[in-house]
Amino acid sequence: MPRGLRPIGEVGAELGLHEEELVYYGPHKAKVRVEALTRRRDVSDGRVVLVTAITPTPAGEGKTVTAIALAQALRASGSGAAVCLREPSMGPVFGLKGGATGGGRCTVEPAEDINLHFTGDLHAVTAANNLLAALVDEHLYRCREPHIDPRKVAFRRVVDVNDRALRHAVVGLGGGLPREEHVDITAASEVMAVLGLAGEYSDLRRRCGRILVGRTRDGRPVTAEDLRAAGAMAALLRDALMPNLVQTQDGTAAFVHAGPFANIAHGTSSLVSLRLAQKLVPIAVVEAGFGADLGAEKFVHVVGAHGGPQPHVAVVVVTARALKHHAGIPSDGLAAPNPAAVRQALAQVRHHVDIVRRLGMRPVVCVNAFSTDAPEEIRAVVAASEAWGVPAAVSRGYELGAEGALDLAEVVRQVLRDAPPVSRRGLYAADAPLAKKLEVVASEVYRASGVEWSDAAQRSLEWAEAWGFGGLPVCVAKTQYSLTDDPTRRGVPTDFTIRIRDVAVRAGAGFVLAVAGEIMTMPALPPRPRAWDIDLDADGAIRGVT
Repeated sequence: MPRGLRPIGEVGAELGLHEEELVYYGPHKAKVRVEALTRRRDVSDGRVVLVTAITPTPAGEGKTVTAIALAQALRASGSGAAVCLREPSMGPVFGLKGGATGGGRCTVEPAEDINLHFTGDLHAVTAANNLLAALVDEHLYRCREPHIDPRKVAFRRVVDVNDRALRHAVVGLGGGLPREEHVDITAASEVMAVLGLAGEYSDLRRRCGRILVGRTRDGRPVTAEDLRAAGAMAALLRDALMPNLVQTQDGTAAFVHAGPFANIAHGTSSLVSLRLAQKLVPIAVVEAGFGADLGAEKFVHVVGAHGGPQPHVAVVVVTARALKHHAGIPSDGLAAPNPAAVRQALAQVRHHVDIVRRLGMRPVVCVNAFSTDAPEEIRAVVAASEAWGVPAAVSRGYELGAEGALDLAEVVRQVLRDAPPVSRRGLYAADAPLAKKLEVVASEVYRASGVEWSDAAQRSLEWAEAWGFGGLPVCVAKTQYSLTDDPTRRGVPTDFTIRIRDVAVRAGAGFVLAVAGEIMTMPALPPRPRAWDIDLDADGAIRGVT
């Protein structure tokens, strides 16, 4: 933990929060009572800057680092700002990715706490989820009304670690009703999406009740409310709904709350934390998961459908290394200067800029610079952006913190000053058929030539429409590594089809999930897990998490 962290009460006071609105979890972490948002319902909303990126690569784009750097730079240069980030899942922390609290001089602190147990939100989600799963199996065992078809159980258990052995399991062998089970990671749970989109306690309770757990033999949906589970679930989630307040390395306020994956759900921090940030600061910086085709699109269509704000500006994060990857350069050659490869892949940047524009936001291109980047590589991206009429800036936040992102902060401020009044804008109408919504996203966002439906997906789609779920937004589950559903296709592919293999109604969260290609909801540990590097020393200090 860096020295000199401010007491979290001091960070809250700078935001205008009152002492009684904070629930302390030690000197550097606090939850903010939900009532703090209710009390400020008449306060004017600050502006929202969404941080997104080009299509992710194994080289990394530094979206979290950039979001933190921008908030730090805005605050350092006199504009009140806070950053809103997702909570890390412990699965990636112990698996392949490692911690998710930023890096260099742009981290949220205390990083070890945030990456491990934090304030217990993910445990609460796991408990609420698995309580419902247990009640489903008890309902089946006792043959209670409404009778769930055991072949149509649609709710899974979860755990917040990567565990290959739990992907396919059998439950009920100890005296219950034996059936096949698939265990997901906690961040993939619909309960996590419910937490991320709930606005207040009563809304949380309603959303828990709407979760679909299965169908009867005649196709009628069965909900958590039917199983009398929603009240207990909401009770377990009560404290988890309160936003978590921490700080960046330089003392800038950070809300780190909820953690839905962007390739499975909507992929951003909680709506309640973003709404609160809007009431407390003039500029709220929020990170959306992965590229603009996933995070930004879902922010507008999914979060927006549940009362989320329309961002004024979207920062598209780019790195020279990532562009070289999209140009086909092998991983061991990404650090070597190659301006020609960067120029070859500029269509990637243009594509994501165009997505942002179609979604009604003003784009800003940010080159997240590495010390090994050649100046000509950076100039190529900036010159191309300016030729497209898009403001661009270079950020060296990782190395320099707020100082390294001052140019980016000034560009964002200028765009905010010039931006016209924001009105909500999506690519499809709320009452359009579900198939039409997906076709619009596929063609307008991915630039696909068409959509193919498996027989199972087509049947599920028709069932969803027939039972009144057609008005929900569509949330596409697909690989983050490509604009297609094939993770090996780099750059900006053309003439491809999006193949939908499954459709699932997430009525509690409030969207219909369309699964494209193969999506893993329970990751495995890699050959060399990060868990090997984590330890506890004799003084009680945790090592190796960040």
